[in-house]
Amino acid sequence: MTSPSADTGREEFPEEFPEESVEDIRRDEESAARPAELFYGNVGEFVTDRFVYFVSRPAPGSGRVWCPEWYRHPEALSRLDALWRAWEALRWDAGLGLSNWWVHHFDPTVRALLDPVTGPFAQCADGHSAPEPLLVETPPATLFDDQRLPTSRNPFALD
Repeated sequence: MTSPSADTGREEFPEEFPEESVEDIRRDEESAARPAELFYGNVGEFVTDRFVYFVSRPAPGSGRVWCPEWYRHPEALSRLDALWRAWEALRWDAGLGLSNWWVHHFDPTVRALLDPVTGPFAQCADGHSAPEPLLVETPPATLFDDQRLPTSRNPFALD
């Protein structure tokens, strides 16, 4: 229960709820803005300490391919980094966090990584094979605006 203060006319908080100072509020906001502490220091730790125990080794004829040098495949590195970061964020949600991680992050990532035809390790069935990037032609310099600039225009706008 609060009661009006005689001198200010403002309500005062009871003893068990002392008024917070500006410093207390700022400290709380800064703490909330900081990301939660990471369990793993990097994706490499995550893969070698956790991920490898979630996926069984592909057996011959299983139609799945894994490369022990996963970190040398840009697509795999990016996918596994995203998977690790999702795990780091979702592990804090005691309700649906890890269920969400399994269904929406882990399962599709593993299917994409281990796919023997389109996955990043498709050429590594008999040992690591360096990935080859797609061939591309350099587009004309005037075709794309630098979208980081405030003067850039949307090439797909209807103006």
